[in-house]
Amino acid sequence: MGDTTIKKIDSAFSPKGNMGQKYLASGKHVSMRLWEKEPPTNGDGKADTKREYETVGYVISGKATLHCEGQTINLEQGNSWTVPANASHHYEILEEFTAIEATSPPAEVHGRDNCCSEKELGEITLNFEAGS
Repeated sequence: MGDTTIKKIDSAFSPKGNMGQKYLASGKHVSMRLWEKEPPTNGDGKADTKREYETVGYVISGKATLHCEGQTINLEQGNSWTVPANASHHYEILEEFTAIEATSPPAEVHGRDNCCSEKELGEITLNFEAGS
């Protein structure tokens, strides 16, 4: 018999991550999340980050710019994109933005979706090594 782990998730009751994402269905090797009505960043884009998972996404509404490994990709309704695992990247939200992403392996497992940037992670490591 095949795997019988079948799930239905109602996004109205989905848990939220610390970056504002709603966690949707999750399997053993892939998970989905929803970024819903993310406000414009007004030039205050987040610092580059690297994640140990691969991401694919689809824009439902709004506009954003993805900065990834020296490339600039404009995203708008109907576009899809990929971010390879361990690629340095950040998003700049230009208009209220709603998108679905799938991550593999699942982003929310084993602390993979922590919101620390590489700079913050480096500062945490330095503080730990210094004993503070």
